[in-house]
Amino acid sequence: MTDDSSSSPAPQYSQQQYPCASCGARLTFAAGTTALKCPYCGFEQEVVQDADRQVREHSFDQWLATAKDKPVTQIAPHTVTCSGCGARSETDKLSDACPFCGAAVVVEPDADVMITPEGVLPFAITPAKAMDLFQGWVKSRWFAPNSLTALAAREGLQGTYLPFWTYDSDTTTVYHGQRGDHYYVTETYRDSNGDEQEREVRRTRWTPVYGTVQRIFDDVLVSAVKNLPVDKVDKLDPWDLPVVVPYRPEYLAGYQTMRYEVEPPEGLQRFQQVAQRQIERDCRDDIGGDEQQVSSTDTEWNSVTFKLLLLPVWLAAYRFDNRVWQVMINARTGEVIGDRPYSVAKIVAAVLAALVVVAALVLAYTLLKGR
Repeated sequence: MTDDSSSSPAPQYSQQQYPCASCGARLTFAAGTTALKCPYCGFEQEVVQDADRQVREHSFDQWLATAKDKPVTQIAPHTVTCSGCGARSETDKLSDACPFCGAAVVVEPDADVMITPEGVLPFAITPAKAMDLFQGWVKSRWFAPNSLTALAAREGLQGTYLPFWTYDSDTTTVYHGQRGDHYYVTETYRDSNGDEQEREVRRTRWTPVYGTVQRIFDDVLVSAVKNLPVDKVDKLDPWDLPVVVPYRPEYLAGYQTMRYEVEPPEGLQRFQQVAQRQIERDCRDDIGGDEQQVSSTDTEWNSVTFKLLLLPVWLAAYRFDNRVWQVMINARTGEVIGDRPYSVAKIVAAVLAALVVVAALVLAYTLLKGR
């Protein structure tokens, strides 16, 4: 959140804060539990799920028909008022901490402006466990500077919900290509002495083919943020999507939650790119033979559905050698993905040590051979 110093008014959104019934402080969701917990007196309040609420898929075609009359989502700050200290501030997130008193603030999504999350995977890994994972990851990095471990101990971790689209589709693909079958022929040649020899040489017989393959895609994840590298976010897989629970704002209390920046049509394009790679593998399997060439595919994307999920990540960003390095931890599985600096001194020392070992081996071999 940032201090409200803008001259133009930011849009107002309804918001939630959860006072402790025991001491009046603000409750936050306790990772690894199903309850909100007071950080001061330890009071706990269970997150109550609506028995009738389900995680639903939405027809993409139906959404697109109604979305044409709506503006594209703009990540503009909106004004929130902390019920704890009364301060007003601006944020572009769905949840964050009040910059003045630190109380957790959760913004209610406006269905007329943005798509409401259907489901959430609550945080399962506690802050202490996440820090252990982070420091363990740093210590396991060979050639990392010695000071990096101490730096990791000083840096905090930010619990963050990242938005993801999931897409489903029943696909039918017509392909054209070629099947390659290997066969062998006997070839006569002369060796270096001029003598005639025979050898088996492999050839490939290519046959034009075409066919149809079908595949059902279910819950293919597409990152809905643009400020995190897609390749690194993808490496946070797998996610235990079967245990996604219906969205409740209580799960966001105490964490920051990013709003989606990728609109559903753009997300659909990325889903189709990912799915197309699997479809081409299916085509190759269908062609058979020893080698395959797929020259063209024509895919029908039927029954396309989608939904918005919030998935938990511990984020660490630290500055080292005038550069910002970022680490992400899957807050369900503990998978750690990130960048790290390299110590030139350690690399040089390792190379010199290797050269010393090689030199010692060469010397020993020379001495033994000279006996």
